[in-house]
Amino acid sequence: MPGGDPKPFSFRILVVDDEPVILETGALILRDRGYEVHIARDGFEALTALSRSLPDILISDLSMPNMSGFELLSIVRRRFPHLPVIAISGAYNSTAPSGLIADAFFSKGDYIPENLFAKILELLEQSPLRSHIVKFDKAPVWVPRSSTGYFVVTCPNCLRSSSIEDKGGKEYRETQCVHCDSIVGYLVDLPRLNR
Repeated sequence: MPGGDPKPFSFRILVVDDEPVILETGALILRDRGYEVHIARDGFEALTALSRSLPDILISDLSMPNMSGFELLSIVRRRFPHLPVIAISGAYNSTAPSGLIADAFFSKGDYIPENLFAKILELLEQSPLRSHIVKFDKAPVWVPRSSTGYFVVTCPNCLRSSSIEDKGGKEYRETQCVHCDSIVGYLVDLPRLNR
């Protein structure tokens, strides 16, 4: 081939985190491993990046401003059900929060890069079909309750948010989007309500 050897194919990874140091460090480590890495600082930036080109893997923080990782993963699972997702958070000690719709979970500071690389390789080997993984038609949005007694829920269909009064009840709840009339299922982080 003229000009030398062809460049080997690089898998694309989208990394989403609102902490600049973690975002840049994670991207650098993955690039050093040979991956093509794109970054986003919140869920909205991630959705913009996904509209430009679909990565082979999405790695997302869960606690972010504007659009949380939980909301992002709900939209991703609905719109791109075959996209492998790894969730990372420092808010949970080694155990994934209930209702998390990700293929893998890592607790920040509780894993080494080799663990992440191994999980990425495993998910890439299962892609694109990952037929053994159960897929849900509608993935619930995870929402924390504010001190005002309301939830802010983002509709995975129209991407618009609305406030919903917390009237108590079970962990999984449903509401109708005031903007597009879609039924939005959401999970309330009940263990955090009493903190």
